[in-house]
Amino acid sequence: MNNFTVNFTSAVSTNFTPQCSELLANVKLGVHSINFLFGLPTHCYVIWLIITGTGSGVASGFFNLNLSVCEIVNSLNSLFAVLSYIPWLSSLTNLAYFLIGFTITGRPVFQCLMCVERYLAVVHPVTFLKYKPLRYRVICCTVVWIISFGSCLYCMFTLLFLNFYIYACINSIQFFLFFFIQLFCLVAVLRALKQSGPGERGREREEENHMKRRAFYLILITTVSMTIVYMPFTLSGFFYMLTLTCDEPLSVGIIFFILGGFVQPVLYLHRAGKLSCLYSP
Repeated sequence: MNNFTVNFTSAVSTNFTPQCSELLANVKLGVHSINFLFGLPTHCYVIWLIITGTGSGVASGFFNLNLSVCEIVNSLNSLFAVLSYIPWLSSLTNLAYFLIGFTITGRPVFQCLMCVERYLAVVHPVTFLKYKPLRYRVICCTVVWIISFGSCLYCMFTLLFLNFYIYACINSIQFFLFFFIQLFCLVAVLRALKQSGPGERGREREEENHMKRRAFYLILITTVSMTIVYMPFTLSGFFYMLTLTCDEPLSVGIIFFILGGFVQPVLYLHRAGKLSCLYSP
């Protein structure tokens, strides 16, 4: 195995035709190149905006900050993918096995934290204000980084010494859990949008509904993107557990998985007013 994309399919047999396999390999190589060339500077720019306070500030953007750091690791992994095509650099695959943990665990958990934060702000504002200070965000992110590091060790150990079956089982369950957490937040905020507090005046109600709509759109986009990014892996994982073979959805999912890293930075840049060409909901 000499490239990063094979990490997800290294222990699996496929039924691709040679032409299809070559086409997918070229497409994945191109996507990896795009992810490194454009993803790395984009996430670095988001981090710079958050740290300098150009956006919404460090405290409110702290989860975005950590997510961007996690995505920078993913961008570097794309660099390893391209370099691992060189025969004498194929050992980079082992490093990629380790760094996968930051992507398959760090990214969805930080996305879930962002969705839960919006859910609390809309549905439980008193609780949100209680845990709004930065120190609580730091504690949550520290726990996530520790879990992600453990996931890195798990990925490397499983892919190197065990088999893809265990890897597919745990990841499929993990992705389903993350998806339903975000789906719960989405439905709860949608229900809150249909309700108005007692005694609210027209202007106050309009301002609150605007805030709820923004939270709803953010959770909706995050949930949809997570569905597109992770569902192919989840379904192909269950399919592999039943048949011990892997089909095209897994390889297609890799492409969506890589491109999915651009969703959150684009949303943040849009909210920060750096993408004025897009319409803000």
